[in-house]
Amino acid sequence: MCVKFKELNKSIIHCKKCPRLVKFIKKISKEKRKQNLDEIYWAKPVTGFGNINAKLLILGLAPAAHGGTRTGRAFTGDKSGDFLFKCLYDAKITNQPFSKHLTDGLKLNSTYITNILKCVPPEDKPLTKELDNCSKYFNAEISNLKKLKVIITLGKVAFDNCFKFFKKKYKLNKKIQFKHGKTYQLPNDIILIPSYHPSPRNVNTKIISEKMMTNLLKKAKKISTI
Repeated sequence: MCVKFKELNKSIIHCKKCPRLVKFIKKISKEKRKQNLDEIYWAKPVTGFGNINAKLLILGLAPAAHGGTRTGRAFTGDKSGDFLFKCLYDAKITNQPFSKHLTDGLKLNSTYITNILKCVPPEDKPLTKELDNCSKYFNAEISNLKKLKVIITLGKVAFDNCFKFFKKKYKLNKKIQFKHGKTYQLPNDIILIPSYHPSPRNVNTKIISEKMMTNLLKKAKKISTI
């Protein structure tokens, strides 16, 4: 990993700008789920990970309480992540169909995965101030991904906040609506593709399926020329 990303990730891990989130993370790490009682939780902000020369960025809203907040890696250790990495593998973007922990050998093909918010918020509902505090980290990630061509946002909240970020940074006047699989042109020739979130609820109600997600990933892969 290059020096810029190392310094950025170090800053993220040590960030304590949002007292409400710091307190909530500590609470989660003590009130563990029954199946995780013997584990030591990461219990810190969760950085992005992957290929620093990535052409594809996969963006969520925040780490899961007992997923990324436990394992230290985004979309790792929860059912949403299990679904996502199975589809990433089927789309030939990863070397294995799972992401379990930081040292499991996972490799991403020209892809970087991160969240808008680096800490899990109570009830998955971040405050505007918390999103503002974290926006500088997202800005730094985007700036450091020099070869970025496509952003996939997982869920409407991630989509809205991603576009809000670009709208503010580049003073955009246009409005766009969330629609799974639709492509939108952003500044710097970046393509934005919204996706339904691979949450257990969306999967169980068939709002999204493995086929839908894999096809969207293959579409993004083709556009980004991975």
